[in-house]
Amino acid sequence: MNRLLIVFWSTALWAQPEEARNPRATPQDVSAGAKTFRSHCAPCHGLNGEGGRGPNLASGAFFHGGSDAALLQNISDGIPGTEMPGLFYSPDRVWQVIAYLRSLNRPSAKHVGDPAVGAALFRAKGCPQCHRAGGDGGRQGPDLSETARARSPEHLRQSIVDPNADVRQRYWIVSFQAGNGEAQSGFLMNEDTYTVQFMDFQERLHTAAKSDMKDYKVEKTSRMPSYREQLSAVELDHLVAYLWSLRPR
Repeated sequence: MNRLLIVFWSTALWAQPEEARNPRATPQDVSAGAKTFRSHCAPCHGLNGEGGRGPNLASGAFFHGGSDAALLQNISDGIPGTEMPGLFYSPDRVWQVIAYLRSLNRPSAKHVGDPAVGAALFRAKGCPQCHRAGGDGGRQGPDLSETARARSPEHLRQSIVDPNADVRQRYWIVSFQAGNGEAQSGFLMNEDTYTVQFMDFQERLHTAAKSDMKDYKVEKTSRMPSYREQLSAVELDHLVAYLWSLRPR
């Protein structure tokens, strides 16, 4: 009996399926994958996968699994709890995208700047009033510890000098005059046909009936000022270096 069990266990072990490998990895597949990537993925991940609104995919480091099988699942089905949607294409076409990502195979570009100097600038410019970094700070702007995980240094730099270039819906501003004549405003949290839910700038949640509003509007611009004229090129390098250093290792 024991011998039979050993034979059965050994047979079952050998019967385990091998990890999926990309069957579409020829130069022609890489070229086709690049076209799909640039038409569907580049708006978030950058034209060459360098990162932007979405993570840098050119470094070869993937936070939700770096095997071919994991990439196939994440690209096909999306990643729950993130902004990554599924790509509704045949597996062959998704495999071509994966082949293109593998072809990039380069480390993240190195950027000049001193993170320690950037951290001092971050505090001196009052950034912690709105942004959390390393667990401390306000919540009226994005948590920069999480943002650094997803964004490339180029995208971080753009966010500092041109905050209106990419404003997530979470930070759109709603404003109106309430029925009692009081002016109200805050971050739009949710909206339906009859009501609006928003968080005021003291981080208090409110629900208001649209029937009681006047001059209701939603602004899709950032409350953050541009620091284009407030920081020198060297200071900007230091600040970007600090923000980039916040990403998980």
